[in-house]
Amino acid sequence: MEAVIKPNGTIIGVYSDSFDYGEFGKPQIRRASHVEPDESGRWFADLSPVKGPKFGPFDKRSEAIEAEIEFLNDILDRIN
Repeated sequence: MEAVIKPNGTIIGVYSDSFDYGEFGKPQIRRASHVEPDESGRWFADLSPVKGPKFGPFDKRSEAIEAEIEFLNDILDRIN
């Protein structure tokens, strides 16, 4: 997991079940995107919740999630 710790102590990262966020206080988890299929079964990653683009279409859901995570990690790199 990649995370950024801001000067005020806020930790920002892409959610992962392998990390115990509760160790650092009460987590505030927010949706950053929507990964959904269209009518023909093609997948899109819509990052509008973080004012980002919509990626797709992808043949596989995993490809849309990969694009989503790459975009979110790029945001973390810019914050850091």
